[in-house]
Amino acid sequence: MKCPHAAAHQAATAGETVVIDPMVQDLDGETARLRDAGPLARIELLGVPALTVTRHAEARQLLVDPRLVKDINAWGLWQSGVVTHAWPLIGMIDAGRSMFTVDGEEHRRLRTKTSQALTPRRLEAIRPHIEKFTEELLDALAEQGKEGVVDLKSVFAQPLPMRVVGMLMGVDEAEYPMLTKKYKAFFSMLTPHDERMALLAELDVFYAELVREKTARPTDDLTTALILAEEGGDPLTEEEVVGNLKAMVAAGHETTIGLILNAVRALLAHPDQLRKVLDGEIPWETVIEETLRWDTPTTHLLMRFATEDIQVGDDVIAKGEGVVISYRVIGRDIEQHGPDADAFDVTRPAPIRHMTFGHGPHICPGAALSRVEAGVALPALFGRFPGLQLAVPDEEIRKLPVMTQNDLESFPVLLNG
Repeated sequence: MKCPHAAAHQAATAGETVVIDPMVQDLDGETARLRDAGPLARIELLGVPALTVTRHAEARQLLVDPRLVKDINAWGLWQSGVVTHAWPLIGMIDAGRSMFTVDGEEHRRLRTKTSQALTPRRLEAIRPHIEKFTEELLDALAEQGKEGVVDLKSVFAQPLPMRVVGMLMGVDEAEYPMLTKKYKAFFSMLTPHDERMALLAELDVFYAELVREKTARPTDDLTTALILAEEGGDPLTEEEVVGNLKAMVAAGHETTIGLILNAVRALLAHPDQLRKVLDGEIPWETVIEETLRWDTPTTHLLMRFATEDIQVGDDVIAKGEGVVISYRVIGRDIEQHGPDADAFDVTRPAPIRHMTFGHGPHICPGAALSRVEAGVALPALFGRFPGLQLAVPDEEIRKLPVMTQNDLESFPVLLNG
């Protein structure tokens, strides 16, 4: 059964350049065009040419290739001055020093510190807090839903991961609305470029003040753990802690918002599958993995750069070229997932081997946290509101104008059908 909101698309051909739409008006069509364009598709990002990886096998190969790096100084268009800080997407690539922007030994050093702080033991320790936050937000949802239509995103799916990541990092709860607003504006393509760059600077100041506060008065949170982590070489600098926090909050809450909403949307569009889940025939873990494969929270991850020519099948990534990883297209790879890759199907054979959280050294450090949150939130939501329904036709649901994240404007629902 195919996605009911999938649209017909104009097929692309191998070698054709696909222009990535900043307004995200037809994500299904764009996904199909990129898949048609081959395993390495030529794309245009707001006037800047790049390559994107669209196949599972090629992505696995490239994500462990040391010749493909995060260092922007390896980008030919940056070196030549064709791309400057005036390019609207530069803040997503040149975002300061962190484990997300370095490679090799330095990456291992920065990531080791984070791994020490974000352990399975710490995740299990915060599970009761996630459950408590979930119940509180479901109470708020029930209260607002008494009047009829309620927005599942703003009342439930968005505040839950911000509460979790905020608590994990020791951020004062009063700051959550501010952070949510700033990150939303940063990712939106409707935000003027100068405002986006100013937002980055404001976030740097906020996290620097947080780091200084935790340095002076350590507490039991991830920020303090990053500051005090001793293994794996020299301690992190303030800039490195700030960079890690800034990127982890962005990735941590945005990814989980998308995962929760995309799972709910898929299940409501496939009531036969939802019934199997609610009857206990299909575990929620399977719903989460199939959602991650089929409707990935991250659409396009920017960007890696070739330090030398890299042969990929019949194609070559030339030295200095920029490479995007298109996770949504990879999740629909027919060679990996079969001819029904465009179908949401929680009954497909397990395990569902996708790479939505990445692969290799830069695999998402918050993947386990996102799975835990969704694993708590989804059964609790449907347990409280088994008659949950969309309040509008599915085709009226709109994507936010965000080129990198699969995010919805809103998700209006009726709690009891």
